[in-house]
This record gives sequence, structure tokens and C-alpha cells, in this order.
Amino acid sequence: MNRNLRIAIIGGGPGGLTLARILACHGIRTTVFERETHPLERPQGGTLDLHEDSGQEALRQAGLMEEFTGIARYEDQGTRLLDMAGNVLFEDAGVDGDRPEVDRTALRAMLLASLPEDCVRWGYTLRAVETRDDGRHDLIFDQSPASEGPFDLVVGADGTWSAIRPLLSPYQPQYSGLTFLEFGIDDADHRHPAVSALVGRGKMCVEGDGKAIIALRNGNAHIRGYAIFRVPADWAAQRFDLTDPASVHARLLREFAGYAPDIIDLFHASNACYAIRSIYSLPPGHCWTHRRGLTLIGDSAHVMSPFGGDGVNNAMFDAAELARHLIAALADGADWNAAVAGYEAAMPARVAESAEGAAEAAATLLSHDGQALTLERYRSHAR
Repeated sequence: MNRNLRIAIIGGGPGGLTLARILACHGIRTTVFERETHPLERPQGGTLDLHEDSGQEALRQAGLMEEFTGIARYEDQGTRLLDMAGNVLFEDAGVDGDRPEVDRTALRAMLLASLPEDCVRWGYTLRAVETRDDGRHDLIFDQSPASEGPFDLVVGADGTWSAIRPLLSPYQPQYSGLTFLEFGIDDADHRHPAVSALVGRGKMCVEGDGKAIIALRNGNAHIRGYAIFRVPADWAAQRFDLTDPASVHARLLREFAGYAPDIIDLFHASNACYAIRSIYSLPPGHCWTHRRGLTLIGDSAHVMSPFGGDGVNNAMFDAAELARHLIAALADGADWNAAVAGYEAAMPARVAESAEGAAEAAATLLSHDGQALTLERYRSHAR
């Protein structure tokens, strides 16, 4: 096997790290460039559910299922849908589910621990890619006066606003019309038992009056919540002053004034740490013309709304599929560039169903019949 292929992975999220791990298992070295300066520079976001046939399958190929079962929360797969008055419209305890939850921070730590010590380079923000006459690429970073490279293959695993995507595709993510205001609740089981019971063992959703709330149980009795609005892209930034948490709290109470007191208690229990998350997506079926030495995985390739929980699962399975194509080609002495093209050709069809489902869910949420459509979606998934 030709192990001298030089591969750079831009982005140290689950997709990029999974790719690095699977290739490392087969003796293929990579370098991961991550713009964060260390693994805990910023919160990694909320809980994830890893699906049996995608995220978990990628971990099997990475040889990490035993480690995963040690951090997975199989007990937190439930779903609850409430109306504004607090009436339960749908409930699934999820006890027989095959999509265990895992905190993003724990998943990332597990993947990092599985990699060679020198694999990840922290504090590297990509500024430019320069292509040599022989098709190899040099990488220019803000933090380094000299270029890194040359690399035979550069993989964009750098998310929604990928620096690699514009080299392959003219498409830019489009605003979905939905904005999430994120908040957190600490030690909910002990400090806010009624809120903890309301959320249950998994996910709680409530929709009405043109707004919605989603609350997700994370590890260590932490709950991550999202107040959801269908508004122009700059609406939340103009109305929520994140430097003044008290004013954000007061505004949330006004926005959700018609909701039951038990639901409003989610805001009262908040730890006053807020963030605005505007939801962007690429069109379902997004693809690009193959270009030697460059490719995309995960949100860089097909960012979608979070409904359905397929984003990280798709990213990790993209990594597994790209690795599978590369490993087979290198083992057989075949053309690795053709292997990358083969991965790219199969990817759009593989993620089409989840992309279309996420787009439909985003389009119908907070519509005039949004609650009924959400209820039907939950029922269909439970069948």
C-alpha cells in the first residue's frame, strides 16, 4: 500500500477526526488543521444521537465501538411533543431505540484520544490554497508565515462556511428562515426537578403561536434548550442583546407569554448563557465537478437543518466512505484520485433522503399547520 500519500484534513470536528482515525488504522498518515487553539476553546454544542447504520458504522470501521459504549447514553433516546398548554401530544420513551445519545465534547475527546499525538495541528485558520503545476496543493494559514505542504489531497471538513467548498462549488448555504436562541440549564435533576421531568429522558418539543422550543437532555444532568423563531436573518441580533442576559430573559418571557407556566420555567431555570444560531443549508443534491486533490465531507458538502439528527451521522459516514475508497485503491495500487471521484459520485444519492427530510422539516416548522405536521413526522418515525 502506498502510505506516502500526503493528506490534509481541514477541520477537527467529528467528520475530520473520524477520517483521520480510520486512515490511521490502515497506516495512512494525515494532518488535521483545526482553527481552534485547543479542544475546549469553545462549547461543542449539544447532544447527538448516533445512528446504527451511519455514525455507529463509522465508529466500527474506526475500531472505537467499545470506547463509544462507555460514553453513550442509551437511556436518553426519548421524544416528547407538547402543545402550548403543556398537554402531551406524543411521547416515545425510546427504550428500544438504536440511536444512543452522546455529548459532542465526549465524542470529540474519544476521537482525539485515538489519533497519533502529532496528527492534529491546533490554531490554524486556512486563508488560501495554492495549486502547483503538478496538481498538489500548498496551504496558507493566518497563523503561519510559511505555507504547509505540498499535499496530494486536501479534504474540506470545515463545516457550513467551508474554506474549501468555494474551490469546488459556487453554491453558498442559504438561510432557512429559522433562528435558534440557545440557552442552557445546569444540574437540572437536582436544581430544577420539575423542568427535568418536563424534558424527560431525551428531547422535548413544544410548538405554537408561531414559535417553538426544543430542549435536549445532555450528560451530567445538563439541558440545552432552543427558542425557535421564523424571522429574517438579522432579527434576533437586533432584539437580543447577548451582553445583557437579563434583557434576553425578559424578551423571551414576552415572546412566549402565551405558553404554560411549566414551559416558561425552562427560561427561568436558564444559566443565562445565550447564543444565536441561524440555520443555513445547501440545496438537497448538492454536488460538484471533481477536481484532483480536493474534496468535501460533512457539512462542507451538504449542510442541512438539524431536524432528523443526520448531520454528524452523515459527516462520520462520509469519512468512512472516503476512507474505504482510498484504502482500497492504495491497497491495490490503483488510482487514488479515481477513488476520491468514486466517493464523490456516490455521496449525493446517499444523503438525499436525509437532506430532503431536513429541508421539509425546516420548511414546515412554524407554518400555519406546523404542530400537526410535526406530530405526523414524529408518529411516522415511531412506526
